[in-house]
Amino acid sequence: MNWSDTLASRNLIGWAIGVIAAILLFNSVVAVVPETKQALVIRFGKPEQVYNAYKPNEDFGQTGAGLVFKVPFVDQIRWIDKRVLDFDMERQSVLSTDQLRLEVDAYARFRIVDPLRMAITAGSERRVSDALRPILGSSLRNELGKRPFAALLSPERGKVMDNIQEGLNRVARQYGAEIVDVRIKRADLPEGTPLESAFNRMRTAREQEARSILAEGRKQAQIIMAEADAQAAGIYAESFNKDPDFYNFYRAMQSYRITFGTDGTEAAGSANAILSPDNEYLREFRGRR
Repeated sequence: MNWSDTLASRNLIGWAIGVIAAILLFNSVVAVVPETKQALVIRFGKPEQVYNAYKPNEDFGQTGAGLVFKVPFVDQIRWIDKRVLDFDMERQSVLSTDQLRLEVDAYARFRIVDPLRMAITAGSERRVSDALRPILGSSLRNELGKRPFAALLSPERGKVMDNIQEGLNRVARQYGAEIVDVRIKRADLPEGTPLESAFNRMRTAREQEARSILAEGRKQAQIIMAEADAQAAGIYAESFNKDPDFYNFYRAMQSYRITFGTDGTEAAGSANAILSPDNEYLREFRGRR
């Protein structure tokens, strides 16, 4: 290898070292903040500033994400998730006001809205969820313990969730977090005798309710029929007063139809009757003089 080749090789090595040094220097001065992260700048172990902090109703692309500058070897960046996070509550046993023991599973969704407070009080998102998990369980037991089991199957369940979320949110603010939603995944009775007895009580209650509705329906039907009969009697009486002869003729025709089997209940002509031609019952057949 001649002297020119050695010089070229040394130049390439020098350029490579220079490029690597430039990259290291660039990385120590500049950081890229993604849309999904909040950048907390820590200087000498103390939180100083937040880039791309969460703001309600902010427009995409106007959040502060992108390139940010920091002091080399002095500033450190801690990445904090900007998205909605969640945590599951451990299965809880709750006693309702009607003395039913329920096995409840629930979860909560939250986001970090104050990274500085979160870094000081908790340190990380995982520790925030660890701190809020027992509070969720306590709030759930308190709220469900004030209500019967049927409340979980009615619109009142929404009010229960709102109360739990409000109470949990008061604690979450201390950690720089905001509770977005609280939901019950399951609320079951324990397996075995308690479950069967609860089903029997529910079945009995529904059967009693059905009998009550049926009795009320029969009562209303009798009232309607009585009112209809009274109305029909009034119409008959009014008709009799207007034309007594026609009324007598009409009633006689109805009687003949039933007696002689022409009303559809029996075959026409199947009824037999032996009467004198002068019988008062047959006076409508003789005509009026």
